Amino acid sequence: MTRLLLTTGEVADLLGVSRTTVYDLIRTRQLDSVRIGRSRRIHRDELVAYIGRLQGIDGCEVAA
Repeated sequence: MTRLLLTTGEVADLLGVSRTTVYDLIRTRQLDSVRIGRSRRIHRDELVAYIGRLQGIDGCEVAA
């Protein structure tokens, strides 16, 4: 079974950015997250939606 919730570190690795950048995306509400205890998690579907939104910004294209 594939995990539905990803850590900020996993999201950073998948996007090729730092964990700080992921936390900035969460803070600015560009990327939704959930809190479980003291941890932040991002749903896989939210990550896919965020990447999809990037495609419409300033002609930025995300390769499939």
